[in-house]
Amino acid sequence: MTTLTFDSLNPATGQVVGSYPKQAADAVHEAVGRAEEAARWWAGIGHQERRRRLLDYKAVVTRNLRELAQVVHDETGKPIADATLEIVLTITHLDWAARNAHKVLRPRRVSTGMIGMNMAATLEYLPLGVVGVIGPWNYPVFTPMGSIAYALAAGNAVVFKPSELTPGVGVKLAELFAESVPEYPVLQTVTGLGETGAALAKDPRVKKIAFTGSYATAKRVMAACAENLTPLVAECGGKDAFIVDADADLDAAADACLWGAMSNAGQTCVGVERVYVVDQVYESFVGKLTSLAKEVKAGEHYGPITMPGQLDIIKRHIDDAAKTGKTLVGGPDSVRVPYVEPVIIEDVPEDSPAVREETFGPTITVRRTRDAQEALELANASAYGLAGTIFTKNSRRAMELARLMRSGMTAINSVISFAAIPSLPFGGVGESGFGRIHGADGLREFARPKAISRQRFAMPGMNLTTFKKGEAEVERLIRLVTFLHGRRKR
Repeated sequence: MTTLTFDSLNPATGQVVGSYPKQAADAVHEAVGRAEEAARWWAGIGHQERRRRLLDYKAVVTRNLRELAQVVHDETGKPIADATLEIVLTITHLDWAARNAHKVLRPRRVSTGMIGMNMAATLEYLPLGVVGVIGPWNYPVFTPMGSIAYALAAGNAVVFKPSELTPGVGVKLAELFAESVPEYPVLQTVTGLGETGAALAKDPRVKKIAFTGSYATAKRVMAACAENLTPLVAECGGKDAFIVDADADLDAAADACLWGAMSNAGQTCVGVERVYVVDQVYESFVGKLTSLAKEVKAGEHYGPITMPGQLDIIKRHIDDAAKTGKTLVGGPDSVRVPYVEPVIIEDVPEDSPAVREETFGPTITVRRTRDAQEALELANASAYGLAGTIFTKNSRRAMELARLMRSGMTAINSVISFAAIPSLPFGGVGESGFGRIHGADGLREFARPKAISRQRFAMPGMNLTTFKKGEAEVERLIRLVTFLHGRRKR
């Protein structure tokens, strides 16, 4: 039987860089079957052996960093330097997950309280089994490895379905893993289009799906998972806000804002898309931002738009915003397929597509606000809630604003810095999704809590779990509870 294939293209040139099989449901089913056996072995070797293997995998990835960066460049078009940074961040997360899994997930004694004083209680986190990861194309190493590394460290086997735009990256990650773990296919990659991902989500032997992609696609994946009540962790993009307070370091803020918006051609779920600047410093900040933006060139400082269909969305947002707002840098003519030059537009209505919808391109809308409170209210008036940024020299004020920002992560006087800190969880609220990767929360996301209670000795005169108990036992219980909990707090 002939195996159907699809091509991976360099979006900058249109050149074919590889051909990969469109793996159908039966191939996915076989991969999950292999993963089940691998999961049993991987869980059985224990935390310390998994730690050793994962640290060796980290070393293998590091030694192959240049080759892997080239594959990322070929399939996404992003500069080699950007691909390298993405892989370096991945390496730091892999290292943290391997070194901290046992500490986070190990068995531990927990308090039983006075009522359970004759009991011992233990909590531990056990592997799920097989985890399915459906990855994106914009950061084809860093983003899916945020699930893969933590799922592996938690003792699971992983079946990874990379984006059809970056299949070669996914294949390479699994090949490198096999160098460190040759015994069983603990990490496998299946390639294909949407049908391949759907088959993975629908397989009842997959105990959790980690998905990164659009809000619309997440709903379809969630529907597929619902057939077997398979839990899902979903990261669905964002419309992140950048707030500049009156006392901010404007040079640093402008530089960070521009990079957060334009790096990777704006194809960053936690990238800057909306900027709110306090009136007192608005003109100065915008002057600095636009001056810097005019020096940034598509094809030199960042790559092309990787997914061709996204160009239509970017153009629609720019065209609409240019009609209602004031163009400061670029404009409708900035879309030069497959590249988009930097675009900055001010005074765009808050109900316009460029402000309400995810653009995923190198564009910024800028708005003047009377104060930081109004900026925060506008930032929070979004269906998305992934991340955001606040620039101010007042650390107390910064923390207050960060806590009130409706987002899963907030960076202060930096941009996207949380993504580089492995101990911090990553994820959003609202239409940005749910669940967390990275950090201790990311490890627990791919494990199941196991609670064990053990009676150490019989409680004299107070056996509550028997039909033989009488009024005396009940009365003693009432007196004990009243003593412990009956006093009002003043």
